Amino acid sequence: MRTAWLVLAVVVLADVMDLIDSSIANLAGPSIRADLGGGEVTVQWVLSAYTAAFALGLVTSGRLGDLLGRRRLFLLGMTGFTLASLACGLAPDAVFLIVARTLQGLCGSVMIPQGLALVKVVFPPQHLRKALTPVGPLMGLTMVAGPILAGWLLHLDLFGSQWRSIFLINVPFGVAAAVLGRRVLPRHGGEDPAARLDLTGVGLLTAASALLIIPLIQGRELGWPVWTYVMMAAAAVLLALFVVSQRHSEHPVITPSLFRKRSFVVGLVIVAGFYASLSAFVLVINLLLQQGMHWTPLHTGLTLIPWALGTAVAVLLAGAVLAEKLGRASLRLGLSIAVVGLLALWWSIAHWGADITVWKLAPALLLTGFGSGLVFVPLVDFIIGDATAEEVGTGAGLLNAVQQFAGAIGVAALGTVFFTRVGHPSVHSYFAASELVFGIAAGLNFLTLLLVGLLPTHAQQAHG
Repeated sequence: MRTAWLVLAVVVLADVMDLIDSSIANLAGPSIRADLGGGEVTVQWVLSAYTAAFALGLVTSGRLGDLLGRRRLFLLGMTGFTLASLACGLAPDAVFLIVARTLQGLCGSVMIPQGLALVKVVFPPQHLRKALTPVGPLMGLTMVAGPILAGWLLHLDLFGSQWRSIFLINVPFGVAAAVLGRRVLPRHGGEDPAARLDLTGVGLLTAASALLIIPLIQGRELGWPVWTYVMMAAAAVLLALFVVSQRHSEHPVITPSLFRKRSFVVGLVIVAGFYASLSAFVLVINLLLQQGMHWTPLHTGLTLIPWALGTAVAVLLAGAVLAEKLGRASLRLGLSIAVVGLLALWWSIAHWGADITVWKLAPALLLTGFGSGLVFVPLVDFIIGDATAEEVGTGAGLLNAVQQFAGAIGVAALGTVFFTRVGHPSVHSYFAASELVFGIAAGLNFLTLLLVGLLPTHAQQAHG
């Protein structure tokens, strides 16, 4: 049993590293741009390169685990993630950093999905729930600690490392996890020898995603040349071809029967809107406070504590009580509070402008975080709660992929809206741009709120 707990420790460490890395760069974005140069799109690329690569890898990594072995892939992913973190920390220019972030995202996507499968193998079913109970609170604490850790590291500027320390800190933890993992992870992780990989489907989905992300990020800076519209149109065509290919594939990337479940389809649309809004909010609040208000990263990180704390508390409440008791109503409650929080944030910065303080922002940030936190747990239950044993792996992978990809799209699309509105930078233009994005984010959450009515009353009733 001791070995099983060590396996859980290795897997949780991998999850913590990924969670921190996917959020910590938001706070460091302005510092990275100031050091390495590049246009405003540099910040968007540093964020989107990681999340988009992570999303694309998640779609196929479950099946790759069946083909190549989950232990092998977990260790390969952890080693690659650690080396990519080192490369990020040593990046000489923006292009090198973006490439390293892409590799980091791909390695993370290879590593993370194997972890849960390995944990399920080493814990008997009667002990599995007990083993996973502390994971939720730990992830919540990680979410709270992320902005503070980033601000603290940037403030300390260890050995003159500036922003680089936020990536270099992964290296010792990654080495420790890889060494321990090699000793304790089981040789067999519940692989399916009959699994096959649909290379055509993977290729079409990857190409479609790249053709969408690239013009969304680069288009504004280049003046929206014709090729940007051609690429987005091509992305739509390839996505349609992907859907057709999945219907005729013997080993589809995404199990087709999932799309006959209304709760799954509606849930994914809600996830897309919710996470696009969330990622845009995190990006823009950091840009407003650091570049608009010229607050330090530490000041900004401490300012975001109410948001992170609200999220963590709500996740715990939803997991322990609300999701099961309220069912669909817990989603309505969470999204409603998130809309109110974003509108309160919009009002706060419109009303106080440059006189805004940490305390004036705190109520709106707390509401926004609390509302978002109430959504996370029940949304997962609704989307894959009625999936069969054959569907659950693909469904969970697609859910995580949509979360990540929607986050990348949110950064790309609403980041472009933000920088277009900023125009010639000034305190006033940063506030005006932030008001616009927070208004759009509130609108996205409101639209997802309207879709909740299409879900069944309780997750376990989701059979349509």
